[in-house]
Amino acid sequence: MVQVLDVMQKALEGPPLSENDYQLKRYASKVQEKVREYEIKFDSDNPIPSDNSLADDMFEAGLELLVDVGAYCMSTGRVIPFTESEVKEGIRNAPSEVFFGEGRDRKAMVPRKPEDPTPPWCLLGAAGGPVASDESFLTLMEGFAEIPQTNSITTPAITSVSGMRVRPASPLELYATMRNAVLGREACNRVGREGKPFMNTLSTAESDVSLAAAVHPRFGLRPSDGFMIASMDPMKVDFARLNKAVVASSLGAPIGMDFSPLLGGYSGGPEGTAIGTVATHMMGVLTLQTSYSIPFPLHLRYVSNSSREMLWTIATMGQAISRNTDLLSISLNYTAAGPCTPMCLYETSASVMTAVASGLSMESVGVATNKYEDRVTPVEPRLSAEVGHAVAGMKRSEANQVAKALLKKYESKLASPPLGKSLQECWNAERRRPSKEYSALIKRFKKTMTSLGVELELSELDKP
Repeated sequence: MVQVLDVMQKALEGPPLSENDYQLKRYASKVQEKVREYEIKFDSDNPIPSDNSLADDMFEAGLELLVDVGAYCMSTGRVIPFTESEVKEGIRNAPSEVFFGEGRDRKAMVPRKPEDPTPPWCLLGAAGGPVASDESFLTLMEGFAEIPQTNSITTPAITSVSGMRVRPASPLELYATMRNAVLGREACNRVGREGKPFMNTLSTAESDVSLAAAVHPRFGLRPSDGFMIASMDPMKVDFARLNKAVVASSLGAPIGMDFSPLLGGYSGGPEGTAIGTVATHMMGVLTLQTSYSIPFPLHLRYVSNSSREMLWTIATMGQAISRNTDLLSISLNYTAAGPCTPMCLYETSASVMTAVASGLSMESVGVATNKYEDRVTPVEPRLSAEVGHAVAGMKRSEANQVAKALLKKYESKLASPPLGKSLQECWNAERRRPSKEYSALIKRFKKTMTSLGVELELSELDKP
């Protein structure tokens, strides 16, 4: 089986190629060739298709794409080639069950299949969204940890230290990453969720050196947390990412890879983007030795994945992976709209439902394109998880009808979405519950979802 040292040898000795030529001449052209060869066509009338043959063709196209183009090492300017037998062996030997967390919070993530009644693994939180202060960070982490469906937490990103903006790979990033770990664990301790894992390896730890600093036992990052490493689109890695993989492997920690193929980017339209996402799952298993994947394909214009094209992309790539492998895959959803807006809740519901019905687990949620400070609350991931649990076992054809009904509520607003309100405006940190305005909105939202066939009950938190 391919190991990191094998990847290094390939990265040092593989065919030399400029990054631009790899992206445009090698990758982009081959993706479109696969789209034509397998006659894969986007169906705008069915954002969640039920065509098993389409899913299987998508899987074969993705496997062939990886074999044909390989991965790319930005540090050496060389292609990392893989044979078909290496790819298939990697898929066979990838773990189909991984434990995360400690004590009563320790639990196994298992693979799912399309229309699977098994509840999705719920990686809940800010999806790396930026926060403006330590107070905001603690408020969010406490709220995320208290969500009943939370299996693991995706932490926010601390953006400043002592009034200075964090700079990549600088002492400021190291200090911020250490603080990310300490404050995150403190927040979980405060609400009695000491064993909850942080599966995004701390959002502040962008560089390899900051990750290495954060794993010191003084700061609270544990081998039972998930060590997530980002891959660059399309299928690119570098020495910094491989360094992270070596550090995580040395601790015996599970490695995850997040990646964001852009619809409208090198993969082209929804067909090519779905194929590229399938291929990147396999690439992560081989290059970074991943135990789980976190795909979040995004629309180049909207920087979200709730549009009709994006739902189809998530559905087809999810069904391709879940039908043909036991790889652990967690779909991360991004909304265009911000907190305390109906649009935001409908967007995340559509994306989550698409993923769960297609055999994936879920990460929620990147709110308002995930670029504004303090533009996420504990409400959005909680409601996303409630939807994810409610639709587990739903037929794809039924989920397709609900998705089309939801699209009608927000699709026309994607180009100019409402930013919504800040964390401080719509979340009561002292009472740890939504504002009266947000509670009223939640009540209306749950009533609408129930009328569409997704049963959501009002909880104590939904009351003003």
